Amino acid sequence: MASRGKNRANIKKRGGIEMMLGNQSVEQMEKRMGIDFPVELKEVLHKYHQAEASNIADGYWHCFDLPFVMVCGNNDLAQFVYKHLSPMNDKMTEQLQVSIVSRKKGYTEGE
Repeated sequence: MASRGKNRANIKKRGGIEMMLGNQSVEQMEKRMGIDFPVELKEVLHKYHQAEASNIADGYWHCFDLPFVMVCGNNDLAQFVYKHLSPMNDKMTEQLQVSIVSRKKGYTEGE
């Protein structure tokens, strides 16, 4: 498998369970997707990024390298990301999957 950067790694399996690996920064996500995020989105993502991959905190996010998926700590943040990225869908060189851990603290609409 070709390497895409220092955070690139293979998906590991333990006992048949897939593990998600990596910690993508906002800038790494932009480069990988081939787009520049809107300033408002970048500000929120920088403020609410969680480097620790386990137990994503309420309203925070973590983006894994393998698979390329962003885990959001609540629905408000996931919808905010979707609202800003969906208009650029045709320009993306790689798609980002977004998943949600349903909680209500951290980023909330209108904050």
